[in-house]
Amino acid sequence: MNARDHSSSVLYLLERSDVGIVHLDCDLRVVSMNTFAHRVLPVDEMEPFNRVVLAFHPERSRSKVKFMIDQAAECPVTNPPPMTMIINIPERVLLIKVSRMTDGGGEGVGYTLVFYDITESVVTEDAAPRPDAKRQLSKIPAVQHNRIVLVDADTVSSIRSEGHYTWIKSAQGSYFCNLNIGDLELRLDPELFLRVHRSHIANLRYATQIVRDDGRVSLGMTGEEAPIPVARAQVQKLMQRLGIPQ
Repeated sequence: MNARDHSSSVLYLLERSDVGIVHLDCDLRVVSMNTFAHRVLPVDEMEPFNRVVLAFHPERSRSKVKFMIDQAAECPVTNPPPMTMIINIPERVLLIKVSRMTDGGGEGVGYTLVFYDITESVVTEDAAPRPDAKRQLSKIPAVQHNRIVLVDADTVSSIRSEGHYTWIKSAQGSYFCNLNIGDLELRLDPELFLRVHRSHIANLRYATQIVRDDGRVSLGMTGEEAPIPVARAQVQKLMQRLGIPQ
């Protein structure tokens, strides 16, 4: 894709993306929001107005949102860029940006939180729907230099958990992702990806060897410097998926 095509694609996505806007005061209390934010966020259920914004985010997302707001508040440069983060909610993937707002004297007066619904850009529509399943990702949204990179899921060889976040390994390199390993496990093609360990997901298409060492099992992968550990409870499932008799 050349620069012109890429620019057109970005503009196309921006034109199609709905935008939610939420205004916060200095204490992170919700002051106001636009119609799309009303529609997407659980406003009626959580009654967020005049409450701290973290109160109406899913429990697993609160630490991420708090971190993002803290970074926007503490950035030492005169003109800090908006902080960017990805939040995974049922049926939607949201790209969130937070900016600190100041008055004419440079004093902080609150924050503006803007989010884009990027679900259409990263999910696949041809997967068989299941009532209990989240929409499957065809691209994994990752963060690189405060920009969003959409990594083709088919090119991802492995995913490693790091607290609430993950690192995505592909032939193009490693990428930081705001989604946790549990979210990704539910949203990736189960025919390709297997969670072999509490901290690791492997794309079995890239598996090259089974390594056994002193009762421990690990999985050699294309492009990986070291084998991925396999939890004892997952060994049988891994062998079945690879067609290896026990």
